Amino acid sequence: MSDPHTPSRTPTLDGTWLGLDLGTQSARCVAVDGTGQVLASASRPLTSRRQGRCHEQDPEEWWTALSGACQEALHGIDTRRIRGLAVDGTSGTILLADAAGTPLTPGLMYDDGRATDQTEAVNKAGAAVWEELGYRSMQPSWALPKLRWLLDHEPATTHRGDRLLHQVDLITWRLAGHQVPSDASHALKTGYHLVEEGWPHKVMAELGVSESLLPDVVRPGSALGTVCADAAEATGIPEGTTIVAGMTDGCAAQIGAGALAPGAWNCVLGTTLVFKGSSPHLVRDPAGVVYCHRGPDGNWLPGGASSSGAGVISQYFHSENVDVLTEQAAALDPDAVAYPLVSTGGERFPFRAPEAEPFILGQLPTRAAEFHSYLLGVACLERLCFDYLDHIGAPVDGPLTFTGGGTRNAYWNQLRADVLGRAVRLPEQAEGAIGMAVLAATSSGASLQEAATAMVRIAEELHPAPDRTARYLPVYLRFIDELTRRGWLDQTVADHARRRATQ
Repeated sequence: MSDPHTPSRTPTLDGTWLGLDLGTQSARCVAVDGTGQVLASASRPLTSRRQGRCHEQDPEEWWTALSGACQEALHGIDTRRIRGLAVDGTSGTILLADAAGTPLTPGLMYDDGRATDQTEAVNKAGAAVWEELGYRSMQPSWALPKLRWLLDHEPATTHRGDRLLHQVDLITWRLAGHQVPSDASHALKTGYHLVEEGWPHKVMAELGVSESLLPDVVRPGSALGTVCADAAEATGIPEGTTIVAGMTDGCAAQIGAGALAPGAWNCVLGTTLVFKGSSPHLVRDPAGVVYCHRGPDGNWLPGGASSSGAGVISQYFHSENVDVLTEQAAALDPDAVAYPLVSTGGERFPFRAPEAEPFILGQLPTRAAEFHSYLLGVACLERLCFDYLDHIGAPVDGPLTFTGGGTRNAYWNQLRADVLGRAVRLPEQAEGAIGMAVLAATSSGASLQEAATAMVRIAEELHPAPDRTARYLPVYLRFIDELTRRGWLDQTVADHARRRATQ
């Protein structure tokens, strides 16, 4: 037994923790207490410029929008209780800045695909490293090809002392009043070696990337510094507040959902379906459709993003009453199934098939039956994602959470649980800003798991109906047979899915 006179070593989460989130369309600030209660929140819109494969934002707008959101959120709450903050941003978004932190280029956004010519050189130079890290190759939208594009096309802006900044690096620089290290989560797509925890020097030299351009890097959750006087005046955040190294937006949402135990997964059903999980070991994917972040506690966070998802509902049923269609579809409960591909550029997870296109299996006598086929298609694709993750050695038997806009449809949540045949938890709210407030709370000395346990609130738990799980199994098998017949899904993955189905 412990000595009753010995002070408790349990860290306290008492205080207010801030989560700052830079999304594609808005900048957001939330203030959360140590029990997970949201005390205040506010957001400001962000604007983008899209032209062909190019997608840019003005980096100065990130700071002004986030400052405005902070000022609004913190007005009326006791700012003396604010203990720490963390920031997330979009993965792979970068810019160049001068030695004072002034942007020299636009922000090249997470989905900017202009760096096609540079990607081949990046993958040739880094092949061995990318293989070791499990993702095998980089895409044109990743940060390192885009950095090489900037160096090729913006030579007038690159001088001694200039810096590569990830999106959040500009914000943490402004908050601290000087440059602070980047976090390993945002640095992943710039080629940071997550196993050796350093920049791959030979790769960067071969690509002509001066290491003076690259920031120092620390693990997420590390203390970076404190809020300076100028930033306090601009944001309303008290001077001296601890700045904690953040993570990318997908990892932030995963933390906000509390999906951190080994084998835990968070399925985000938005326009597309995004998977984020937790593993004690690095998951290497021979096909390169799954890649891992490294968590603050040293664990690994594998994930994949599909090109399919709830976007098919707005795409095909945008002018119809979805609530009525859901009620009619639930009453019918048909077994026709659609492949719910949203993108015109093919599929990227759980298989890579640029030529993939939507299809429907089965009869559609009514509009409600057609609607149901897409709901069921998302559920089947979700099951295939888990089968694929299991196939490549990722642990998948931990707790499961559903988040994203698709969770507003209660019937769809239950249908997904039934097709998967597993229990599902629905958090009260799981967003990147909440996840960053949880991560900020680790500056108290709590582990990330301890902070999430205290601060992530579960609203509901769903349990699958065994008879419906059995009924939908032949539909799922027919679905993967069709994907295989069309040459998109590898036969070994389909065989693995069938074996799991009979266990």
